Amino acid sequence: MNETVPMPTRSVRERLRELAPYFRPTRWAFAAAFGGAAISAATETGIAALMKPLIDRGFVPGGFPLWVVPAVIIGLFLVRGLAGFVINYALAWASNDATLAMRRAMFARLLGSHPSVMTQQTSSSLINTVVYELQTGTTLLVGATQTLLKDSLTVVGLLGYMLWMNWQLTLLIALLFPTVAWVMRVFGKRMHAVTVAGQKATDALAYVVEENVLAWRLVRLHDAGDAQLGRFEQASRKLRQLLMKATVAASSVTPITQLLSACALATVVVVALWQSRNDGGTVGSFFSYVAAMLAMITPLKHLADVAGPVTRGLAAVERGLTLAHTAPVETGGTHTAQRAAGRIELRDVGVSYRADQTALAGVDLVVQPGEALALVGPSGAGKSTLINLLPRFFDPTSGQLVLDGVPLPEWDLASLRSQFALVSQDVVLFNDSVAANVAFGEAEGGAIDRERVVAALQGANLLGFVESLPQGMDTPVGHNGSQLSGGQRQRLAIARAIYKDAPILLLDEATSALDSESERLVQSALARLMSGRTSIVIAHRLSTVESVDRIAVLDHGRVVELGTHAELLARGGLFKRLHALQFHQ
Repeated sequence: MNETVPMPTRSVRERLRELAPYFRPTRWAFAAAFGGAAISAATETGIAALMKPLIDRGFVPGGFPLWVVPAVIIGLFLVRGLAGFVINYALAWASNDATLAMRRAMFARLLGSHPSVMTQQTSSSLINTVVYELQTGTTLLVGATQTLLKDSLTVVGLLGYMLWMNWQLTLLIALLFPTVAWVMRVFGKRMHAVTVAGQKATDALAYVVEENVLAWRLVRLHDAGDAQLGRFEQASRKLRQLLMKATVAASSVTPITQLLSACALATVVVVALWQSRNDGGTVGSFFSYVAAMLAMITPLKHLADVAGPVTRGLAAVERGLTLAHTAPVETGGTHTAQRAAGRIELRDVGVSYRADQTALAGVDLVVQPGEALALVGPSGAGKSTLINLLPRFFDPTSGQLVLDGVPLPEWDLASLRSQFALVSQDVVLFNDSVAANVAFGEAEGGAIDRERVVAALQGANLLGFVESLPQGMDTPVGHNGSQLSGGQRQRLAIARAIYKDAPILLLDEATSALDSESERLVQSALARLMSGRTSIVIAHRLSTVESVDRIAVLDHGRVVELGTHAELLARGGLFKRLHALQFHQ
């Protein structure tokens, strides 16, 4: 259900290189954060260095004025606080700016992606990738960057001070660093694998929720709540198991790092005491060195733990970048036309979803400009498939479709689709005003022709209802038209087609949700609208196609009959049998 392009295993450096362009415009923020981190690191080192004069001279009469101690300590902490603010603000700016750029790139790619992207992935998975994973990933990565900047510079500053104080002892401690790096590398690989598996488990859980939200009526009607709860619990347990694995991998780094730190501390204390006894070092020097080493333990622990957020952050962002950079996009030609004449040809067209599932096979059909052609046949005959081929929602497996003598792949996609208006039995409305839904496409630029909207609403037999709304045509329709009845939603979709005024109409059972009176009025409006336009009408109720020019009868993906209503009845074939079933003749 949720097929995604497998992501090849890449190094952290390769993944960061792919991410870098989105952060490049905010290089100033990283420079400011680096400056703040350097200042913060200097204050940490300054606090450790303060121990030597404080102990060696602070307890000696006349060593230095007492007011100096609080002044220096408060000053150091004040500077460190200001530096921390600069780091947090600068990195937050970089994070939000990069998230905005990535999200824009991902959504733009999604809008122009090949239809297979929409059909092979669930909506919950795409929403999770674009909205939640990206935000989580950038937050984790920027938090890790803050740790790397601040704590790395702190370690460098303290290590430099320790080298200056006692370079032999410091080099002995430094021997432990490769061990820490090896531990982080091993557990980092493990965490990346677990994180990717966790993403897939999250998608599976979200899909269960999505299905049950969309099909809540069916679930309750069939009393399937317990079974669906079982599905949810199974997906939840799998996600919990993976989260616990990630916790084990992340938590194992800390005790190992702390054990290594304890070994280093024990070594320092023993060696430092031995050196002091033999070389006569001061107590202040010893405490200052130990204070620097103890101060280095916390940032080292943070650096050891940073592998977890980096791994989770990269895994979360990587799927979004894969969508933005590698998702297949629709391709079109260069042919454009202001308004097509409307001559449509299907030449030996075949569509196969799988090797064992053929939707259309060897369809040859010509629709003349201005002709009204109805498609009828049993369910699964291929009627909707044929309709979806015309605006290139997908391409045929074999054969060719031609509009005005030009094969569809040679048409510019925007120009091609501007020639079609579609009214489907599955109406989709946006959570916007009535007027914005009628003028959909033009409304985004703010250029709604309100007079055309009124005419379209009137033509769809909806103007009286809209005028009775509190805000008229500016009234919001709610989520997918939740404030409207089924018939009103259908008529609003018809008004949208009337407003577009395209030369070719695709009507997929456009009057299915209307009552008898509304159907009569809308049929009259559609008849006027279809005049002079090429119209292809999918009809299940055969009473609605009596006035069309020709009827194509499809069965098992093939055109088995073609002619006028009267001709097909006279032939006594499939159309007559379907007609007899509906009218009990």
